[in-house]
Amino acid sequence: MKIKTFEFNPLGVNTYVLYDRTGECIVVDASCFFPDENKLLLNFILDNNLVVKHLVNTHLHFDHIFGVNFLASQFGLKLLVHRDDIVLLENLSQQLQLFGFNTNVDYRPEIGGFLAENDVVSFGEQQLKVLHVPGHSPGSIVFYNEKEKLALVGDVLFNGSIGRTDLLEGSFEQLTEGIRTKLFTFSDDTEVYPGHGPKTTIGQERRYNPFVGTGS
Repeated sequence: MKIKTFEFNPLGVNTYVLYDRTGECIVVDASCFFPDENKLLLNFILDNNLVVKHLVNTHLHFDHIFGVNFLASQFGLKLLVHRDDIVLLENLSQQLQLFGFNTNVDYRPEIGGFLAENDVVSFGEQQLKVLHVPGHSPGSIVFYNEKEKLALVGDVLFNGSIGRTDLLEGSFEQLTEGIRTKLFTFSDDTEVYPGHGPKTTIGQERRYNPFVGTGS
């Protein structure tokens, strides 16, 4: 499996394109905002002759969905998310206004289906297991591949930090419990691809993360 990382929009969200030798791919958290960002993501897909099988999101905070409608229109797809995050779309305009974005633009994506705990997202020769880890948002999910030793975690876990829990339906207790009981069961060398910032490893965060680390 190959992973291409893009950092998009003023909030610096990581968008991931996962693909393999079959040419099939998925796009995780399509967050391109500016026209040149849309073009950059689309051209990568087209230039590499990739077939987009799924558009998926780790969660539905506004900064992670800016590019979903653009890609959906290009490839005739609808978004796959966790059902519990639909509540975030109900106050989307308020979220945009709070962060100074144009509230006249509707970024609400069309939902094509729901992902739940232990579901599998497949493309090419790859499979990603879905884990529900609420706390940053009620429907935050992680995509995990044990064989490839990688996890795309959205805003659940960061390099040296965790997702904020002061937003709508956030919970520090839920988030830290989910990280410890689910993500920290992965092997130390599992690579962690977060929603913002550089990647890290489970071992690094298990030992040194100031919020959930054990020190050993």
